[in-house]
Amino acid sequence: MPRVRVYVLVVLLAASGVAILELVREQTGTPGFLVGLALALLPVPPLMAAFRWLGRAAPHPWAQLLFCFGWGACAAALIAILANSFATEWIAAATADPSHADRLGSVAIAPLVEETAKAAALLLVFLFRRRQFTGPADGFVVAGFTAVGFAFTENILYLGNAFDEDATNGTEVLNSVTAATFFVRIVMSPFAHPLFTVLTGLGFGAAALSVRRARRIVLPLLGLAPAIGLHALWNSSSDLGESGFYVVYGCVMVPVFGILVWLAVWLRRRRLRTVAAELAVYAAAGWLGRAEVPALASVPARSLARQLARGVGGRPAARAVALYEADAVALALLRRRARSGGPVGEPDFALRERELLSRLWLRRATAGPALCRAAALEELLPPSFDALGPADPFEAADAFGAADRFGTVDRFEAADRFATDDRFAAADRFGPAGAGRPVLAGVPAPRERGPYGLRRSGPVPSATPAGPP
Repeated sequence: MPRVRVYVLVVLLAASGVAILELVREQTGTPGFLVGLALALLPVPPLMAAFRWLGRAAPHPWAQLLFCFGWGACAAALIAILANSFATEWIAAATADPSHADRLGSVAIAPLVEETAKAAALLLVFLFRRRQFTGPADGFVVAGFTAVGFAFTENILYLGNAFDEDATNGTEVLNSVTAATFFVRIVMSPFAHPLFTVLTGLGFGAAALSVRRARRIVLPLLGLAPAIGLHALWNSSSDLGESGFYVVYGCVMVPVFGILVWLAVWLRRRRLRTVAAELAVYAAAGWLGRAEVPALASVPARSLARQLARGVGGRPAARAVALYEADAVALALLRRRARSGGPVGEPDFALRERELLSRLWLRRATAGPALCRAAALEELLPPSFDALGPADPFEAADAFGAADRFGTVDRFEAADRFATDDRFAAADRFGPAGAGRPVLAGVPAPRERGPYGLRRSGPVPSATPAGPP
């Protein structure tokens, strides 16, 4: 059934993409369409890279991000252009005033239709990919990719129409409508649509953290409302006099953009601190090497670990490390949600934790040494750190606390959780194994000492561990 759902979505997106591109080409003409397409592509890579940078703290599958981009560029754009055209024609027929209909459609109809159409992608991810939607940072990323796709198609339409007008009037390039449109939409405000939709994404992200069902319904609506309002204000800026655009741009858009940039950086740092604090518990229980924790809490160290694995074992080894990193981050965020909301927030916590720990164990022999070396090369470990020493919760907290480049983490926090959190501590959930080590059914218990220390200099071993006798 999930596979059928994916095929249906792909077909719908492809059909809507063909339809919207043909509509845009009819309105702009083929030359205008090609020029608009080339110019509209320019801001897409940097915007996608910016949102991808935020999402690298807890990586999203590329298929999910491309779906969001495709929804914005195809489905949401098609819904918007059809609904806006219908509403404008209806208002014009009812009032017999086409200019009034255009203004009302731009200020009242378009923001509501467009932001709701973009929010549909967030709703689909929220409902059907809940495991990848764990907080405001995920809402930020998903909303950003959706809005970038929508702005891409809209820019083709605006730039294509401007080029067609210039071609008809024979306007020079510097004084052309195309140049003015490019400056306003591509140079000055490429962040406009992402800025609006991110507010909706933050609402969905807050809903993902909420335990109460009523809040999970209300919070996305509370995020959608300011997105529509800000979009309407931006569209009405040209009707506020000659300086209206610059007033709205300088007094509203730029400050809100600055606040959201600060929030994005803060969310990224907070997520990395969460990864460090939660994984320290599993390191103390023996499921992770203690030197792996600071590496997993550092995006540059993760990247370096994949490069190291690729250099020794090729693409399969790099892929194993990437999957190990993703599972470790998912485990940390799962535990944080479970501790925050309890069994109500994560009813399948035990099953999901067991699944993630099993997958981590299968790849630990390959990923562990690469992450330990990356932690050493990135200078994330204190000079006195002994990777082969005993697994103690206080030392596990120290392993990342002293080297945390993103802020101070309480070194006693991990040890405190490890000792007192009977419901969610890995060592207590599965029962003792030797010196307090957890045991999973069918999964080998972690070894007291293994090939995870910084002193290892040989090649990365196979991803399949030998296991216990």
